[in-house]
Amino acid sequence: EGVVNAIKHGNGLDPDKSVQIECFVDEERVIVVIEDEGPGFDPADVPDPTEDDNLEKPSGRGLMLMRTFMTRVEYHGRGNRVTLEKVRGQENDD
Repeated sequence: EGVVNAIKHGNGLDPDKSVQIECFVDEERVIVVIEDEGPGFDPADVPDPTEDDNLEKPSGRGLMLMRTFMTRVEYHGRGNRVTLEKVRGQENDD
């Protein structure tokens, strides 16, 4: 979801822009860092997908899903770099 957001929203589907992905895996956790070339954003400005006006919209749930299933979601700088961390053994593990 984070990579799709970086391509679609961050880089605006611009084929001349790239997305960098770093993955770190050990016995305790998985960390994925995603960075796009877009202008960034403020996560607080993203509409709540659970509000009545947004329930039937076909998109807008990505950040909510990442926050729900990851142990930590952290935005850096201007909002075009995100760190996703999942600690093993916590809720929502498969």
